[in-house]
Amino acid sequence: MCRMPVRLKDVAQHAGVSVKTVSNVVNDHPHVSPTMRARVQASLTELGYRPNLAARQLKHGRGGFITLAVPELDSPYFAELAARLSDEATRRGFLLLLDITGADPAQERLVLSGMRAHMVDGVIFSPLVVTAEEIAARTDDIPLVLLGERRTPTQFDHVAVDSVAASRAMGEHFVDRGCRRLAVIGRQTRVGTASVRLEGFTAAVHDAGLDLPDERVVTVDGFGREEGYRGMQQLLALPPERRPDAVFAFNDLMAVGALRACHEAGVRVPQEVAVGGFDDNTEGRFHTPSLTTVSPDLGALTAAVLDLLVARIHGSTAPPEHPVVPWRLTVRESSNAG
Repeated sequence: MCRMPVRLKDVAQHAGVSVKTVSNVVNDHPHVSPTMRARVQASLTELGYRPNLAARQLKHGRGGFITLAVPELDSPYFAELAARLSDEATRRGFLLLLDITGADPAQERLVLSGMRAHMVDGVIFSPLVVTAEEIAARTDDIPLVLLGERRTPTQFDHVAVDSVAASRAMGEHFVDRGCRRLAVIGRQTRVGTASVRLEGFTAAVHDAGLDLPDERVVTVDGFGREEGYRGMQQLLALPPERRPDAVFAFNDLMAVGALRACHEAGVRVPQEVAVGGFDDNTEGRFHTPSLTTVSPDLGALTAAVLDLLVARIHGSTAPPEHPVVPWRLTVRESSNAG
């Protein structure tokens, strides 16, 4: 037998509240107490309520869909971020759609133009190759929240980790443990994540009275394991007196590749070279040695992004916000000899 869909009226009766209160919770209106919201949410979950997206669009001009546009999904960072955003969006009554741009300028421009966002209420966009000027010139009126650590126009909401401060902390950690020949893997020609992480790390090196010669700054085309592996091989090929005793890879995937290169070369980590990454992916936590890394607070990031986007979808005209997500330096075996 077919099961009749659960109505707002059914949820209201189950929770012992008004239909209006249930509607406010389903539509994520802010003026609902945490206790009441939890009570209604429990009934929504228990009864298996699903919003009627077609009816919502007819009534409000909204379809209940949000797009997440990212360069790739095979990166553990973006995969985990997408999963968290999907869960939280569903809790707020939206469905998350994925748009994989492949770091292609033409595809990213389509995201900005709105051509890839039909029938969606808002867009979460992590740009990689389009310029700040192109973003600033956007004329599409679909609510937009930007992600990422690159510098972006201030007229849009933008949520980011302070990669300059976090990367500086990694450099200070290496210096504090006695490292003096520091190196990085991850410089790129385009302005973006790599440039701000290099900026912070370089500042820590210079503050310690050390230098970061070009031979110890490895340029890469991508941010994968292979790039980290080849980058570390390049660094280990330097003469012993110039070989680094600490290496900061600009993400955990490259750091894992670097650890593999050290293992194959018989170089002990961290006794001969300390290694650090960025993102705190599961792979790094379970690697041997486990990976020292910068750990962004993805829970805070997810909440901040959806708070801003849902408010815009509901018509907020508040000035753009640029929250900075907390992070911590997580020290593990790859840099901790003790």
